[in-house]
Amino acid sequence: MGVFPAGVGHRMSREPSALPAHPQALSGIKIVEFAVFAAGPMVGKHMGEHGATVVRVESRSHPDGFRVHYPPYKDNIPGLNRTGSFALFNNNKLGITLNLKHPEGVALGRRLAAWADVLIDNFVPGVMERNGLGYEAVREINPSIVYLSSCNMGQTGPKSSQRGFGSQLTSQSGFTYLAGEPHGEPMLLFGPYIDFIAVGFGLIAVMAALDHRRRTGSGQHIDLSQYETGLQFVAPALLEYEAAGRVMTRQGNRSPHAAPHGAYPCRGEDRWCVIAVCSEEEWRALCRAAGHPEWGDDPRFATLAARKAHEDELDALIGGWTRQFGRHEVMERLQAVGVGAGIVSLLSDLFADPQLAHRRVWQELPHPELEKFHYEAPPFILSETPAELSRSPLLGEHNDRVYGEMLGLARAEIERLIEDGVIE
Repeated sequence: MGVFPAGVGHRMSREPSALPAHPQALSGIKIVEFAVFAAGPMVGKHMGEHGATVVRVESRSHPDGFRVHYPPYKDNIPGLNRTGSFALFNNNKLGITLNLKHPEGVALGRRLAAWADVLIDNFVPGVMERNGLGYEAVREINPSIVYLSSCNMGQTGPKSSQRGFGSQLTSQSGFTYLAGEPHGEPMLLFGPYIDFIAVGFGLIAVMAALDHRRRTGSGQHIDLSQYETGLQFVAPALLEYEAAGRVMTRQGNRSPHAAPHGAYPCRGEDRWCVIAVCSEEEWRALCRAAGHPEWGDDPRFATLAARKAHEDELDALIGGWTRQFGRHEVMERLQAVGVGAGIVSLLSDLFADPQLAHRRVWQELPHPELEKFHYEAPPFILSETPAELSRSPLLGEHNDRVYGEMLGLARAEIERLIEDGVIE
């Protein structure tokens, strides 16, 4: 059975030619999401795509920041239901509004927590407790709840009250110190990189806790530190310091273990191809593919150590060759002889990439205000229970569905709660 009733939104399977033989992998799992931006909501997104019923709780007076602060907006006109950022991270959800500043709002929040199998929040420690929805309070009414708290620093420790975004955590986790030119300043990676690392770990943790609950009947609190998830992705640098006492720093596009190694200009405006040569065999193959076997006999480039000692000259030589050809031609010519190479894609390239098109990564769905939007499918396909995508919700779109059909409130009671500002 599908999660959404008829009329909520068009749904599209990753494999549209065949109907799923079984219910989706997470059918029957119920999730309530008190979360904002990306690190919490994307966990719910991925679970919803595989059949979980996800209720996204917002407040009309304080909607998700992606609705109000982050373009792009449809036709460049701001609006609560017109932003692509919110849509991208919140498909496959039921959207409701609730005022947790009102005592009756807290009571409704507790009813949602009692209904749910999983509760997701990504606020700084103390926020959910002040709203009467901390883990200990929720566990009293729902002992089997799997409760994910995903925040900057985790629930404990001297920095646990720190608020912020993935961009600052990228720096605190050490990424920024490793990015940039050797003699230049550290460079901030694009976007809230740590947020998306935290999503992967959060999803894994929730699934592990659900498995534990299935076997034991017991729920648990998941204390996820986004800061600590970032450390997992700088493990080589941490190991270098632990084992050898050396602090890795910025190397630009270069590698101590490969040369040539970098992004090289190709024909056309701002077109590039990355190349990595990791062995002498690969170096000789590149020389032959470039039509310059004599490069392999040049004493400046005869060994990795020699190439590293003359890397500026080497990069100029390689760049002079690559700029004669299109980036795809360079990539294909080098890949054909076993040399690591790949084009540097523009964002627009990704929507036309035949590989992504074949795997139906971008799925266009109708939306009441965005008209049509390309939602992103998960980067994996379950053979028996593939993901099914549905559009993102409008603010408060499913209030009647959730409060009436799922929580059992009478229509008159819902109308009173609306008048009293509980359901905004």
